[in-house]
Amino acid sequence: MIRAVVLIGIFATPISADTVVAARTIPAHSTIMPEDVMANGRSIPGSVTDPAQIVGMEARVALYAGRPIRAGDVGFPAVVERNQIIPLHYNRHGLMISTEGRALGRAGPGDVIRVMNISSRSTVTAQIGADGAGYVAH
Repeated sequence: MIRAVVLIGIFATPISADTVVAARTIPAHSTIMPEDVMANGRSIPGSVTDPAQIVGMEARVALYAGRPIRAGDVGFPAVVERNQIIPLHYNRHGLMISTEGRALGRAGPGDVIRVMNISSRSTVTAQIGADGAGYVAH
């Protein structure tokens, strides 16, 4: 058995990171501005550690003042609203089918939601692109 020892520095120092908390209550579906968040001196596992990571993002849930913000609490701003008619694309092995669909959820780029094909009334799972179109998962 081979053991490897890595020397990072002469002195062992604990690594700590600040936790980002909401400076005020932020309603769900609101864009997070720099004045909405602040760093707290405590380190809480699972929470965001850099305010720059979430400024400009959208709150997916209500964020309460003084409480830590987790990465899952925020996401890219929505480009598709529930019940919105969106282009729906399927592309596999050279076959491309495009139609219209009705979004069954609210989503930002990269989110996966259910979309109802308006022509057939069948429901498919689609990933939302930055252009607001749904791309059917294989």
